[in-house]
Amino acid sequence: MAEGDNPQGVSRRSALKTSGTAALIAAAHQALPSGALAAGAGPEVTGAKLGFIALTDAAPLIIAKELGFFAKYGMPDVQVFKQASWGATRDNLVLGTAGGGIDGAHILTPMPYMLTLGTIGKATPMSILARLNVNGQGISVSKDYLGAKADINAGKMKGVIAQRRGAGKKITMAMTFPGGTHDLWIRYWLAAGGIDPDKDVELITIPPAQMVANMKADAMDAFCVGEPWNDQLVAQGLGYSAVSTGQMWMNHPEKSFAMRSDWVAKNPRAAVAITAAVIEAQRWADNPANNARLASTIAGRDYLKCPVTDIADRLMGNFNMGDGRKFPNAAFKMKFFNGYASFPYKSHDLWFLTEDQRWGKLPMSLDTKAVIAKVNRSDIWRKAAAAMGGKGPASDSRGVEKFFDGKTFDPANPKAYLASLAIKRV
Repeated sequence: MAEGDNPQGVSRRSALKTSGTAALIAAAHQALPSGALAAGAGPEVTGAKLGFIALTDAAPLIIAKELGFFAKYGMPDVQVFKQASWGATRDNLVLGTAGGGIDGAHILTPMPYMLTLGTIGKATPMSILARLNVNGQGISVSKDYLGAKADINAGKMKGVIAQRRGAGKKITMAMTFPGGTHDLWIRYWLAAGGIDPDKDVELITIPPAQMVANMKADAMDAFCVGEPWNDQLVAQGLGYSAVSTGQMWMNHPEKSFAMRSDWVAKNPRAAVAITAAVIEAQRWADNPANNARLASTIAGRDYLKCPVTDIADRLMGNFNMGDGRKFPNAAFKMKFFNGYASFPYKSHDLWFLTEDQRWGKLPMSLDTKAVIAKVNRSDIWRKAAAAMGGKGPASDSRGVEKFFDGKTFDPANPKAYLASLAIKRV
């Protein structure tokens, strides 16, 4: 998005006068006087080019731009550009701004690792600076499965799948990028229900914003994607949400904010500044009083380009699954900041790498500890938080994680986790 553009057709100055945002930013400036962030040394540069995909969890980057948080931390020339797909995000990160691409992005957490390792194209070292959100993805299915009452238990679909395959039909399900978070959520859900995601169904790649259109065209049976596209499917009466991913793993990590490592190395103070702006935007986004403003801001044509209601309902925690189930004020709603949602736990990165090993996306010989130490820059997050007067969690590990099917992941013993899984490629 170009500097000064606004998806609502309103100047940033007038926008800041609404919903108490001007007062909020003024108070924040007072709490963090000029120079507090970098102890007298400002960022090396005033801008960067960042990419985002049309998903609710891109909100921290959009809000940091629209509400002036990048500018507040000495980065007034940061620009955010919509990407057509995760593949396009990858390609533009590989190019970098020197090649007409981008410096960083809202991104599926495994992708910075795959880019660094060169498993999805030209090796491009990346640095994860923050987690953008927890929860907030969904697995939606066509109305053909209403009778089976498929929900968090994917096994309820077995009969319909067998019937459709017996009639010579392919069972097609979509995710957004091979080895990415949505790929891993739908694989985990299917496998936990006794359905092999590589043998019993065909997984295809579809960009997030095209999911609903493809379901409308009867091109697939199910998809996994972030909001608001699951809610939009329900709103249009085209299917229903079997499960929201926070029901599978409460407060699971999702998107990350990552930048090219060469940019970070060249601009270390700017990396801290831009991370601080993102953290402040996350804190603002997690305030329920800002939900309406958040939804209307990111709904614009330059951002998600969808009805505000498709975003707002689940953002506020009101889940109408489309099959009669409703979850008001759901604990599994998307979170941006609260409960250290913003902190990039290294233990979470290890789970993603382990799952990609499970499905043959990454080699079992991978030195996960070494690559996490290289990619995960929780130290930059901690510097940004400290400069803002805050602090991070005591450890880079959140400890043992528990899943809906009774499985547990102990980051101290990922091999035991892999051994406990019945369906896998290793």
